Amino acid sequence: MECIRQLLLRSGEALFLLQLASQHHLTRLVQGFDANLKQLLLQLTFHHLVCSEEGDHLATRLISALMEYYTGPDGRGTVDDISGRLREGCPSYYKESDYKFYLAVECLEKAAITHDNDEKENLAREAFNLLSKVPESADLRTVCKRFEDLRFYEAVVRLPLQKAQAIDPAGDALNEQIEIGIRQQALVQREQCYVIIYSALRSLKGEEPSQREFGSIVRSASSSQSNLDKASRKKYISQIVQLGVQSTDRAFHEYLYRTMIDLGLENELLEYGGPDLVPFLQKAGREPIQEAGAVSGVASAASPTGQTGGTVKSDQAKYLGLLARYYVLKRQHVLAAHVLLRLAERRSGDFQDTPTLEQRRQYLSNAVLQAKNASNNNNSAFDSGLLDLLEGKLAVLQFQMKIKDELEAMALRLEEPSTSNEPFPDRTLITDTNLASTLKEKAKEISLDLKSITQLYNDFAVPFELWEICLEMLYFANYNGDADSTIIKETWARLVDQALSKGGIAEACNVLKRVGSHVYPVDGSLLPLDTLCLHLEKAALERLVSGVESVGDEDIARALLAACKGSPEPVLNTYEQLLSNGAILPSPNLRLRLLRSVLVVLSEWAMSFFAQRIGTSASGASLILGGTFSSDQTTIINQGFRDKITSAANRYMTEVRRLALPQNQTEAVYRGFRELEESLISPYSFDRF
Repeated sequence: MECIRQLLLRSGEALFLLQLASQHHLTRLVQGFDANLKQLLLQLTFHHLVCSEEGDHLATRLISALMEYYTGPDGRGTVDDISGRLREGCPSYYKESDYKFYLAVECLEKAAITHDNDEKENLAREAFNLLSKVPESADLRTVCKRFEDLRFYEAVVRLPLQKAQAIDPAGDALNEQIEIGIRQQALVQREQCYVIIYSALRSLKGEEPSQREFGSIVRSASSSQSNLDKASRKKYISQIVQLGVQSTDRAFHEYLYRTMIDLGLENELLEYGGPDLVPFLQKAGREPIQEAGAVSGVASAASPTGQTGGTVKSDQAKYLGLLARYYVLKRQHVLAAHVLLRLAERRSGDFQDTPTLEQRRQYLSNAVLQAKNASNNNNSAFDSGLLDLLEGKLAVLQFQMKIKDELEAMALRLEEPSTSNEPFPDRTLITDTNLASTLKEKAKEISLDLKSITQLYNDFAVPFELWEICLEMLYFANYNGDADSTIIKETWARLVDQALSKGGIAEACNVLKRVGSHVYPVDGSLLPLDTLCLHLEKAALERLVSGVESVGDEDIARALLAACKGSPEPVLNTYEQLLSNGAILPSPNLRLRLLRSVLVVLSEWAMSFFAQRIGTSASGASLILGGTFSSDQTTIINQGFRDKITSAANRYMTEVRRLALPQNQTEAVYRGFRELEESLISPYSFDRF
């Protein structure tokens, strides 16, 4: 009997609602319904209206249309006028929560048309207070648009969060102990509330699409936001973020942070983010970005970077980049350096997702800068080895970039049309094409990730005969793997031979100047002057005799001087060592060529001595040797230089005379040594320089 009684009461309420609707222009009431809703209304039966959820939904929409008719801009009545009839005639269709909702809507209507700012804010707050009592039943998409136009963003943030809490009071969205399906469903329901806050942020960014709202008096959000200046937009965005961060809803915090990143609000995020921002960025940077509904609780990371190993995709790298920026802003330079290092070393399974070597270089350069800042700030947490590690990795990466550029350049040269007169051009073309393909593959391989210096040397530089880079890497690594420096000498020999084949003695001398000056001075093992000197002098003599190349008497000596950064003594000592060993130089012509080079070195030394005398004697000596000298000390030093050069010139005059060569071949060299000796002995004959 009770069921029949309830059915009769419900039927009576349905009849009352239909009677009330029939007293109005029904077509006008439903003009705001979409096509699907109108079709459902046409097909509605009394049975469905009384007994189905679909009927209950249509009744709610009819009541909404009635309330809009009475409380709209035409001012046909108030909420209380129509609410009294509805609450009395159909209480199961029109509940107390509906009454408070429409009272709030009425306040918003009044606030929209008033010009008094204080009254506008009071009405907005009254509406907010009413809706806060019934957040689960409020049509948030409707009312929050109105609050946006009133610039009452406290309601825009807090009402959706209140509703999210009301529809998931047990916090299932964050409960990892329950089934994932239940957890995902709870999160989806929460995010339907969160998206309203996202829409407000997007609107302030000027990206909000137009959308029809309840009540024609309210302007579209996109229209109202377009009137805001940049400062106002920033102010309201900051207000939304700060209100959101104040919430204890951890699921919303993750949603808010991701939303801000998607909208390009990284600066605001780093400035106003809550205390859980760092764990969030760490977690997002070390795990694949999860779809909506798979969010788990924020776990603190064990390491400063939250690193767990494995590949790092571009979306994860985006979060790590923000984490590094956050640490820089907070002057946590060591932590920033660690994150930047991880970004520089990150790997990706997809080639398109792999950072370029230049991007890696920028990460490492910034990491070095942060490590230096930590060192300069006397940070107690600073690890002195960190800076050395980062600078070493940066140097190795620069080798890697040079090798990649060389491989690509070699491939490009091989692909250029050949102009050679090869007897079998098709065979040459096939060989060049295959090698070019190999070079491209290696260039791609070297671009995938950071390589160790051992990998670069053994797998790339040596196989493709990049001898100059090999020497630079050996110098960087302070290589001393063999006692007699065989590897160094062989590498130099290959580099010189490579230069000779490309451009003769001139190219070889240029390479010696460039590379030698870079590695000088160390302990001498990385610049084997004796090996280089003998190799080049022999090649020069052979090319000169055969007529392949015209080589000057001064070319080799000046290249060796440049390699030693202008210091004549190591070069002179090298020549003396070679000339003193008859087994190495059995050929008189080769010995004569070395003596010509010695004359060049001694003349250059005399020139540097003369340069001291251009100014005052004391200051000149100070420039060359460093320090400050008295006049007496300078006289002693000058005399020492003079004696050393004149003694050498005299000795080599004798050496020239001993050569088993016709006098007409040796006379010019002999005369050069004699004039040099005389110029140093006579204080007036220095003018020859």
